[in-house]
Amino acid sequence: MYKLCLALIGFAFAGSAMAQKSPYVQQEPSFGLGSIQIAVSSMDDADGDTYFEEADKNEKSGDLDDALTFFGKAAFEYNSSGNFPRYGASLLRLSNIHFLQEHYTEAEQVILNVALKTYSRLGNRSGQMASYSQLGKIYLAANKLTQSLWFYSQQGILARQTNNNSSYIDSILGIVQVKIKKKEFSMAIKDINRAELFAKNTKNNQFKGQIKQARNTIAEKRTGTY
Repeated sequence: MYKLCLALIGFAFAGSAMAQKSPYVQQEPSFGLGSIQIAVSSMDDADGDTYFEEADKNEKSGDLDDALTFFGKAAFEYNSSGNFPRYGASLLRLSNIHFLQEHYTEAEQVILNVALKTYSRLGNRSGQMASYSQLGKIYLAANKLTQSLWFYSQQGILARQTNNNSSYIDSILGIVQVKIKKKEFSMAIKDINRAELFAKNTKNNQFKGQIKQARNTIAEKRTGTY
């Protein structure tokens, strides 16, 4: 099933590049074809929605192999219709399924080779930040701490540039997790305090649980009970 997903995404990505570069496609007269193309795009989008919903359902029920296949199919359909925001969202979810299955190399490649390039080409900052966060998480789990720290830092830089407070706090807490793994507890606590103060100043309450859990983890590791 993994090979099927790779084939679908690879073909979709190649198709997107061909559509953008081909002058024939750009210059071809429509002769009434525009309405047909719109109809096809709508059908592709509808198929993509169906596959995405099925993938989401399978993920929630724990059927990760089926979720992987359906997110791959959804990505293919959205790319075919030119719905690139949904295409990117499908790729992020596909990568996360690989992450849940501990297929870290596959999870990394979906983001680096397809999702991040798509979001960068579109100038979609939210998608770029989500991609950086996902890569930070993947590298953290794979114990590639230098890479994890770099991508969480990139997320934070972009978050500050776009005034995305939630993504900025998320990036700090990602960095905290890296420092905990490196046993840099004092530095991690400083970052936790920074995240907590920033969340308070921006009236953002969604990270309270994560902040509390990070503090507990540090306390447990310091006392050797974790």
